[in-house]
Amino acid sequence: MKHTKIVATLSDLKCDIEFIRELYNAGMNVVRINTAHQSLEGSIKLINNVRAVSDKIPFLVDTKGPEIRTTEADGIINVIRGDKIFLSGDPKKKSGKDCIYVNYNNFEKEVSIGTKILIDDGEVELVVNKKTGNKLLCVINNDGQIKGRKSVNVPGTSFMLPSVTKKDLLFIDLAIKEKLDFIAHSFVRNKEDVLAVQKLLDEKNSKVKIIAKIENQDGVDNINEILDHAYGIMIARGDLGIELPAERIPVIQRHLIRKCTERKKPVIVATQMLHTMINNPRPTRAEVSDIANAIYSMTDAIMLSGETAYGEYPVESVKTMTKIAIEVEKNRNPRENFSVVSIDNEIAAFLSNSAVKAASQLSAKAILCDTMTGRTARYLSAFRGKNPVFAKCYRKRVTRELALS
Repeated sequence: MKHTKIVATLSDLKCDIEFIRELYNAGMNVVRINTAHQSLEGSIKLINNVRAVSDKIPFLVDTKGPEIRTTEADGIINVIRGDKIFLSGDPKKKSGKDCIYVNYNNFEKEVSIGTKILIDDGEVELVVNKKTGNKLLCVINNDGQIKGRKSVNVPGTSFMLPSVTKKDLLFIDLAIKEKLDFIAHSFVRNKEDVLAVQKLLDEKNSKVKIIAKIENQDGVDNINEILDHAYGIMIARGDLGIELPAERIPVIQRHLIRKCTERKKPVIVATQMLHTMINNPRPTRAEVSDIANAIYSMTDAIMLSGETAYGEYPVESVKTMTKIAIEVEKNRNPRENFSVVSIDNEIAAFLSNSAVKAASQLSAKAILCDTMTGRTARYLSAFRGKNPVFAKCYRKRVTRELALS
């Protein structure tokens, strides 16, 4: 019985009931729907198949959020180090060898001279040399290819993008109608981004909880105000590793996990945890250490993306994560976490702390609690004792929400 939860990304292209059951039996706790690669119809098919396996499996709907991409291009644009190329913001124009266009109108106004621009998850790096009219003249820093509709990252620059896109609205509406459990909102920069989604949920009296995806420096800097309004966070290391220097990611990951533990909020560590298992039956030692490090840091959940969505070894990936979690949990010191969690004169937090300590010292087998909202169970979970916590719930939604703690 593992304590750390596993979030698995599933696609409607591979979601037959028997396959989902295999993943569930292997240790999958939460199903993630990546809306960047899903249609509404495909998502409904996936939801129905998951519910046919168990009504205790929660759904996490991952929105695209505010992002900048290159516009559609006529073929592949090959670039060589030292080349110069124009960049401009105009979603209506096609990208070509003369100019790369992005889907954000004010792009050239908000980017400074000397700024680095990364295209396609950092595959091509450009530096802004000068501004010419409504275009940026950029120097290519490495050989590569620029394609249409690829991600554009500008580390250190905050854009005035809307928090919720048109596609996000459709999937938020789906989550409300289908009574799903979590919305993981991408590129959360501040509390306003969380409140924009919460307003949509409140207008329809929805109980869906918001998981804020931390993917840039703004999100890291504003983590306290984000946690004031979000149910929990996801440390989305993909974009975070592009926006910030790679060597800072482990430090930031540990910092964010500690912040969530302190505030008694669920935290998910995501991106490339078993990336090689998309095509290989076994993980690398580095991947095993990465998962172990997240569990030693006391994360609530770890996440699989392409490994389960389209990989060749999805069930094996979940089994591998489960085995690592069980082994690491046997060897970590639960007492390390007691001093981290904030009590803040809260009776429930004080009692939870006392219960976890007592259970450890009295060699109890488990802790049982009675909970209407799930709060008491989450608080017990936050102290990361060695005993399993069993929560007696009165609403199926609360049962599913606790599958992330």
